[in-house]
Amino acid sequence: MTADAVTAGAVPSRGSLSRRIVLLAVGIAVLTALLAGLLVVGLTRTSVDESARTTLARIADAAAERADSGAAARVAQNRAVRTLGALGIESASVGRGGVVTSTSPLARDALTPARQRALLAGRTVSARDDLGGTLVLVEGRPTDAGGIVLVQRRSDATADSDRLVRRVLLALLIAAAVAVVVSVAVARRLSMPLRRTADAAHALAAGRRDVQVPVEGPDEVAEVASALNSLSGSLSRSEGRQRDFLLSVSHDLRTPLTGISGYAESLAGGVVPPEETARVGGVVLTEAKRLERLVGDLLDLARLGADRPSVAPERTDLVALGREVESVWARRCAAVGVPFTFVPDVADAWTVTDPARVRQLVDGLLENALRVTPAGRPVVVEVRRETGPRGGVDVVEVRDGGPGLTDEDLAVAFEPSVLHERYRGLRPVGTGLGLAIVGRLADVLGGTVEAGHAAEGGARFTLRLPHPATPRFSHPATP
Repeated sequence: MTADAVTAGAVPSRGSLSRRIVLLAVGIAVLTALLAGLLVVGLTRTSVDESARTTLARIADAAAERADSGAAARVAQNRAVRTLGALGIESASVGRGGVVTSTSPLARDALTPARQRALLAGRTVSARDDLGGTLVLVEGRPTDAGGIVLVQRRSDATADSDRLVRRVLLALLIAAAVAVVVSVAVARRLSMPLRRTADAAHALAAGRRDVQVPVEGPDEVAEVASALNSLSGSLSRSEGRQRDFLLSVSHDLRTPLTGISGYAESLAGGVVPPEETARVGGVVLTEAKRLERLVGDLLDLARLGADRPSVAPERTDLVALGREVESVWARRCAAVGVPFTFVPDVADAWTVTDPARVRQLVDGLLENALRVTPAGRPVVVEVRRETGPRGGVDVVEVRDGGPGLTDEDLAVAFEPSVLHERYRGLRPVGTGLGLAIVGRLADVLGGTVEAGHAAEGGARFTLRLPHPATPRFSHPATP
């Protein structure tokens, strides 16, 4: 085998379903955790910043009010600064003379000249500043003695929120890990039935027909398993019928060949008396014609099973076609004592179909009917029109007064050689392919054929052809 053939036959790797489900679940979990983390961090930081500034502003208001409540404003302001220092809040104050008092260098740095002027002018100060690489919140309030400034490191204000954010991020990470574990378990649970189904399909392709897959898992997966089980059963039955068909055909071919070979050997060996030569030749000719008919039926069946059988549709009057059938088959039936009747239920039945194929189908049904119908029993051909749910239907029906078919026969009437094997030796049979050809012809014509019980006591075969809703040509004038 060449490298090109190996490459052409190889199935490209697309990744397993389990891996795809895991990757999808991991991606969704990571993306969800990332988005949730970003939202939590952003909202928490924003909320904590606003809360810290509000709290610091309230403390600044209280400190300024306390500083203004003393008898000596300067003394009261300094006392407020010391009290804030004892509470761990860094602060600084500025007096009317520009004297700055501070409990920490950070607060002194925050009390810039611009802020001193603003406080001495009676304006409040609220800002966020970067002092030597340290982010701080600054709140200043004017007092009777000058002004007071409170400073809080942002890291101190958001310490609790940072711990909360870390816990939330840890929880999201754990949730993502759990999602990965769950997705792996779910992926395996989903992929195992599909893997078993794929293995069963490969086994079917390798020739096994006893394959059965457990119907389990989600509805869609269970439906695939059920469909594969049905396919396995259908293939088994179909191949069984094919084997039976080949055995039947082989038997039917062997019988005339054996007769021809035997008589030919007798003729070649000179053991046939001259007066018997004509009779032996007639037997050989009869067997040869039988063999020719069987081979012809096989060829017809093969052609009808092809992808594109030849069909030449044209405007056809089924009633006129029935008259042609009557002119031929009335004489053939009369020759063996079988009454033939043609029943046109309508004056004409124009449709678009292949008249040669329809005639071939009807002739096949009549051949089958005449073979099994005893003398004195009828053979009937009827043409009528029916109205169905999808519009008009043209019907050609062949009925006979023969032994008929059982209900079990009706289901397999158009299977090759099934009825032939069932009734061989019990009633006259043909090659076993006639009704199979009829079934294929009906499909080729776009119609259906149905087997049933006839009112005349025998078998009924009904061909239904769809009737065009809007004819493309006008009806010819009736003479």
